[in-house]
Amino acid sequence: MISIKGVTKNFDDIVALDNLDLTVQTGSIYGLIGVNGAGKTTIIKHMAGVLKPDQGAICYDGQPVWENEEVKQRIGLIPDDLYFPNGYTIDNMARLYQGAYSQWNEIRFHALTELFKLEENRKLRTFSKGMKKQAAFSLVMSTMPDFLLLDEPIDGLDPIVRKLVWKYIVDDVAERQMSVLVSSHNLKEMEGICDYIGIISKGKMMLERDLDALKGNVHKVQVAFANGEAAVADPYAGLNILHKESRGNVDLLIIRDRAEKVEAAISAGKPVVFDMLPLSLEEIFIYEMGGEDDEISKLIF
Repeated sequence: MISIKGVTKNFDDIVALDNLDLTVQTGSIYGLIGVNGAGKTTIIKHMAGVLKPDQGAICYDGQPVWENEEVKQRIGLIPDDLYFPNGYTIDNMARLYQGAYSQWNEIRFHALTELFKLEENRKLRTFSKGMKKQAAFSLVMSTMPDFLLLDEPIDGLDPIVRKLVWKYIVDDVAERQMSVLVSSHNLKEMEGICDYIGIISKGKMMLERDLDALKGNVHKVQVAFANGEAAVADPYAGLNILHKESRGNVDLLIIRDRAEKVEAAISAGKPVVFDMLPLSLEEIFIYEMGGEDDEISKLIF
């Protein structure tokens, strides 16, 4: 398990992380989402032990990551800004990784380079952005990490390669109980593979929840009553309404509550129109990041 408690980081007068808490359960995939500049890459660098927090603690199975070589041996990192030494081939990089990671798996390395059709003796500087991502993935996954940190891992990859990457990750989570944190702007893809979601804004954790529970408890609702009058005084009484607007006789709402509770409360008003749908992860993110804005609410409805 990865545990982050009260992590704060300042760069001069800029607060990059603000008392941030985050938990990645063993054998799960955690999706970290937020707008550009929210602090996603900064917290990943802290989790990798590259940066030291001003306050707070980052632990892997109870052990701090900062200046802890034993813990870092178990961490795989694929950053958004990849770097390979000038003139190096994938095979040159593999020898570096082999010397640094005791669990290096040479058989897996060759299987992955063959899967992605990567020439092991070709210089990395001649690779496209997508091919460099595939090379990084081949190297990191061959270290057999217990913890995997991914910053925009599928950026630049074609759909077929993206499926191969996610399959490999999901298989390792299932077979080896690997714990994964992934930051990506591709929310549709995140929705298909993540167990937990954290929404970060201005260095703070805004929302952290099991994905199924998150989607199951937030609903997009459209309601209309005959002549604009419900059969009860307030058909929305007791509901956790996050957003409401009216367009003619139709009420448009975002409600965070159990589906059964929402249906029972609104049905008591005898609506002539009642549509209720769970929000997608993308819609939930849009709302959490600015759903009160009229232009953004138009995207949701």
